[in-house]
Amino acid sequence: MNRRQAAAEARRSLDRVLAPFRKVHRRAPPRGWVRALRDALGMTAEQLGERMGITQPSVQRLEQSEAEGTVQLKTLRRAAEALDCELVYALVPRKTLRETYDAAARAVARRELGRVSHSMALEDQAVEDEEEDERLRRFIAEELDPREIWARRP
Repeated sequence: MNRRQAAAEARRSLDRVLAPFRKVHRRAPPRGWVRALRDALGMTAEQLGERMGITQPSVQRLEQSEAEGTVQLKTLRRAAEALDCELVYALVPRKTLRETYDAAARAVARRELGRVSHSMALEDQAVEDEEEDERLRRFIAEELDPREIWARRP
């Protein structure tokens, strides 16, 4: 398997793994997950602090930092353990990795081939849309190294 095929397979594999995460509600509760779970369990900040080995004011700072988006993963993991929860951490692409890759590859291909198309148009040899799409596909498949896509982006 060559590098291009390996990258395509990695995208397909990760897209399958990440698909369920796209369906998950993306917004945390306004005061954060730790506070929401603690309240739902009827646990005081002092009780959570005891379970974590920290003080009640430290729990409040933790909840505040989570709500502000500045909490450290290590701290969040400790809070999850104390709440008998599993911390799930993921970067979930807004679109599939294939869509993101294809859009970036097409942009690079258009830019690279645009120079040729422009000079052809000046010579009255403009290419039809269908033919242009085929040129883009061929360029991406045969000439464009997947790693170059991100190096060539503006």
